[in-house]
Amino acid sequence: MMERMSATPAGHRRWLIIALLFFATTVNYIDRTMLGLLAPSLGKEMNWSEDDYGNIVTAFQAAYAIGFLIMGWLIDRFGPKVGYTIAIVVWSIGHVAHGFASSVASFMAARVVLGVGEAGHFPSVVRASSEWFPQKERALAIGWVNSGTTIGVILTAPTLAFFMNWLGLGWRETFIWSGLFGAILLVLWLKLYSNPRESGTVSEAELAWIEHDPPEKVQQVSWLKLITLREAWAFAAAKFLTDPVWFLMLFWLPKYFSTTYGVDLKVFLLPMIVMYLLSDVGSIAGGWMSSKLIQRGHTPNFARKVTLLLSGCCVLPLFFVSGLSNMWLAVLLIGIALAGHQSFSSNLLSIPSDMFPKRAVGSAIGLGGFAGGIGGMIMAKSTGLVLDATGGNYTVIFMACTIVYFLAVLAIHLLSPRLLPVSVKD
Repeated sequence: MMERMSATPAGHRRWLIIALLFFATTVNYIDRTMLGLLAPSLGKEMNWSEDDYGNIVTAFQAAYAIGFLIMGWLIDRFGPKVGYTIAIVVWSIGHVAHGFASSVASFMAARVVLGVGEAGHFPSVVRASSEWFPQKERALAIGWVNSGTTIGVILTAPTLAFFMNWLGLGWRETFIWSGLFGAILLVLWLKLYSNPRESGTVSEAELAWIEHDPPEKVQQVSWLKLITLREAWAFAAAKFLTDPVWFLMLFWLPKYFSTTYGVDLKVFLLPMIVMYLLSDVGSIAGGWMSSKLIQRGHTPNFARKVTLLLSGCCVLPLFFVSGLSNMWLAVLLIGIALAGHQSFSSNLLSIPSDMFPKRAVGSAIGLGGFAGGIGGMIMAKSTGLVLDATGGNYTVIFMACTIVYFLAVLAIHLLSPRLLPVSVKD
């Protein structure tokens, strides 16, 4: 029996679910990134200071943080199909609302709605992955989905070009019409997603593969119980420390290249493509590495933490970026750092499903996402203030980004030395 379970199973329905989640991640990040690419031109049009833009980003981060708590609970309570449906509707409304914004306050309001909705994405991804994949494949599956974040970022500029240049729409109409992506995603999600046993399309061999981890008896886990667990705070601490780095790159890189090298990333796409394709390599490679280590007999504790440490080492080149006159060297170093972050993220997102029962995964991800959102909010506000105070110098900001990954691994190890499954009972 064990030999049969270790072989490649018949059927690939679970990978169709990953393809759906990959598409969802791509749409999510197109909607999230669009304002960042438009920020240099919108800032000039609306006379935003660095602090004004920092406040707009902070509004998203605050809503994203709170939204994680709400969406994580919804997904655990009603399941990923219902929970993610609500998330898609809310974030699509927020995305379209950007087209009607005319002041810093109204942009902040649109980002709040977007942030609350988008907070449902990763709790849904991890919960769905825990339903469709055994532990030994889960990090690889999440790595593929996580790579959709960078594809979304890369496709944002062509999306803007399609609507604004090819169709001749203004930025307001572009926000409105690109809301169709969310509508398409909603239809596909409602049509294609269900849990494996209810789908009716999974072979017996594939279902046995999906379900060969030890069965769980927990039906529901309360927030009050969850927040008393050290393991939940291990994940939350790591998210608090490392999520801000990704948000920094997402929201501030276009401005960095505009002010440092005079490059508009929504026009000159090659630097963005190089950086984010490298990050895709990191996302998939990191998930593959820890999954392969588990398949070869190593414990999840060893596999996850070794991969996290190596991923953190890949971020170190970011320290040397500030002040580089050669743009392409900066692109390479930032790309390696992004690869390190995405490798780290793929494994970090796998940890809650290693430690918690399925009906607690969404809430655990929600708690971590809340912490990451708070960290991102602090990063957004402090980045604007630092740049205003230093005349746009990123040295201190990039230096801080290289340290936090090692602090995150230390926090995980201190709070959960062995990454063992926790016993959670209501």
